[in-house]
Parts: sequence; C-alpha cells; structure tokens
Amino acid sequence: MPIRTLIMGAAGRDFHNFNVFFRDNPDYDVVAFTATQIPDIAGRTYPAVLAGKQYPKGIPIHPETDLLKLIAEFRVNQVIFAYSDVPHEYVMHKASMVLAAGADFRLMGERTTQLKSTKPVVSVCAVRTGAGKSQTTRRVSKILLAMGFRVAAVRHPMPYGDLARQAVQRFAAYADLDKQECTIEEREEYEPHIDNGVIVYAGVDYEQILRQAEKEVDIVLWDGGNNDFSFYVSDLKIVVADPHRPGHESCYHPGEVNARDADVIVINKVDTADPQAVAQVRDNLRTLNPEATIIAAASPLFVDDPAAIAGKRVLVIEDGPTLTHGEMAYGAGFLAAKRFGAAAIVDPRPFAVRSIAATYAKYPRTGPILPAMGYGEAQICDLEETIDRADVDLVIVGTPIDLTRVLKIKKPYQRVRYELAEIGKPTLEDILKEKFGKPK
Repeated sequence: MPIRTLIMGAAGRDFHNFNVFFRDNPDYDVVAFTATQIPDIAGRTYPAVLAGKQYPKGIPIHPETDLLKLIAEFRVNQVIFAYSDVPHEYVMHKASMVLAAGADFRLMGERTTQLKSTKPVVSVCAVRTGAGKSQTTRRVSKILLAMGFRVAAVRHPMPYGDLARQAVQRFAAYADLDKQECTIEEREEYEPHIDNGVIVYAGVDYEQILRQAEKEVDIVLWDGGNNDFSFYVSDLKIVVADPHRPGHESCYHPGEVNARDADVIVINKVDTADPQAVAQVRDNLRTLNPEATIIAAASPLFVDDPAAIAGKRVLVIEDGPTLTHGEMAYGAGFLAAKRFGAAAIVDPRPFAVRSIAATYAKYPRTGPILPAMGYGEAQICDLEETIDRADVDLVIVGTPIDLTRVLKIKKPYQRVRYELAEIGKPTLEDILKEKFGKPK
C-alpha cells in the first residue's frame, strides 16, 4: 500500500523533493502540497506534465492553513517539511501539529534530494536570507570567469507563474526576463549575473536544468535561495553568515545544516556590524564546524550621488525577502541613508496599500523600510502606488536591481549598490585557484 504523503512547501524545495524522490515512485502517493510564504501559489495544481505518470490530473496545492484538515481528509501517513528560513522552534511546532494529527513528520536530507553533476559544482548558500549570498555568488563567478572557466549560475527556484512553462528557464539577456514575465524577486537575482556575462538557469525541474547547463559550462555555480542547502552535490561548499543577526547561524532551519556542512564560511558585513557580534558569530561557527575555512568580508556601499541624500527626508526600499521572512529590519539602503546624512527615514507604513499593507501585517517586525515586494503585476502596482503616496523628498533604492525597469518612480531617487570585498587571507580567489587550478 503506497504511503500517503503530503509535502509542505513554498514553491521551491517542495517541488524539487517531489521530482527527485517521489515522482514515479510507486511506494508513495503524494496527495497534496501545501504552500506558504509566497502569494497566490495556493489553489493551483502541480501540473501533470511535471508530476509524472502516477498523477494524470496533477497534484493540488492548498494553503498551509488547511494542513490539519488535509491530513484528516486524505488520511495522510507522512508529512514532508520542505521550505526554508524558519526558526527551529517553528519547525517543531509544525511537527507537533502533524504528530498530534496522527501522521509522521519528516525532513529530507542531502542523500535523498541532491543530484550529481558531470561537471564540478560550487555552491553558495547561507545561514539566513539576506546574508549576502548574491554578492558572494557574483564574486565567485567573476573569479572563475577570470580563471578561464565557462560558468552558469543555477538559481534556487522561484516558480511563481506557469509551472509547466517554467520547468527549465535560461536567461542570457534582459529580453529573456521579459519573455518569462519575471517578478521583481527573480530579476533581483538574475539581472546582476546577466550584467556580468553569466548565464542563469532556474525553473522547476532541476535535473533537466542541470543536464542542459552541463552542455555549455565547465563549472556549475549553485546560487542558493533563502538559507536552503544545495540541490546538487557540491565540490566546494561556500556558506555566508551575517553578524547583524548573531546567533541565527545555529537556530534557523536549514541554515544550521549549511553552517555544519560548509567547506568555506564567509562572515559578511563585518564593516557595518558590531565587532562583538562578529566575534560571537565566528565562535559559534567554530563550534558548529571547526574544519571550515572562515573568511571575513566587507559589503561596501556605492551610491551614484551621495550628496543628494544629505538633509533629505527619504523613503528606503530594500530587498523584499530579506525584510520579510529574513527578518532584517534594514539593509544597504538604510545604512546608506544613515551614512550620507539623510534628515529622516520616513516610515512607509502609513502610505502602504493593499498587498503591501498586508505584507506589513504578516511581518510586523519589518522596520520603517519598504520591502520591494513584486510577486506579480498586481503587487508591483501596489508597490508603485505606495511609493507615489509617500511624503518624502527622495527615494533610496537598496535592491539589487534598478526598480525603474519594472515600475515608475516619480520622485528623485538614488540607487545603492554593494559588492563583496574579502578582508585578509585566504580570499575566495585563493581557495578557488587551489581547488580548480591556476588561470588558463
């Protein structure tokens, strides 16, 4: 009798675990997915074309709030927890709910979920969302390109649209982003790689993605999402930690997995963090993983015209996921406003409309910063209207992309950019050269 299984997810790790372990596996019957974190995923169906021959009608996706009802309705035997960047206590509360409802609760690890590449894989993951994975991945890609390697970044999934059409996505130009109707969150991850001449792959079916990427690169670069661990067996595991959130490296799932499993740990943002917090994070990481190489790194800020910020009442816009489930109260834009003398950082919450107001209600710990939420056209419109309504002199955009590519900012604005700068030795370049050879 197949084991009736429900997978709890957020349109990423859940679909991957299904694809590599449960699809076409006669020992299991996946009766449903539940969805959280991502708007407008629940109520859809994981399509039959991706679900395999056992599921000719696809698999329904329900809101996670229906979890207990679904366990009873489908007589679920086991529940798979498959999403990321949540406190350990949160995971165990979910486990207690499931166990009390009579089902088993399961977390799946690397052995059952990772795919093996025919090419070397470098993975960049993190202990928390917003630690600086993206800038670290960009730094690694530039080093590998300079060494003469062909590189593609395979990004952790963000499939918010037509799942069947998004099974395998390849981005080499901005036109590809428009063609795939990418959200703000997707553009934030893809555009900087494209700017650096790096092809980006993403989608839903990560074995198909891997096999296609292998055809045109020498090294596959896994660009992680949230604090999830890599979908691919990695030859070099780089993990980023954030001293602005000391202690989080050991109390969030699955970020602690990354900390314990890393070959190299980058403690980022040491230039803006409290030195005691940096020391605390270093000590914690040494306890979790005494064998890892630890690199300190700064995250220097670049603004086109810093003088334009001085004396202004400003609205600060930051990366959405970093502020929401990443639980950061500020980011690069906030730091730039403080550093360059803004007269006031104006709280955007009184001006928030519809889905943006709902985001603040769902994540009340978000500070006086506007998260650049843009999971769909309607939410992008809400973000634009919120910006328009704000009573400010200047907008500071701390997102990784130029937001004016996807919405209109009618007020004066300044962009904040940030890159990774290692401090001391060894550097990432030293480690990559040692691992993969001298430049060609």
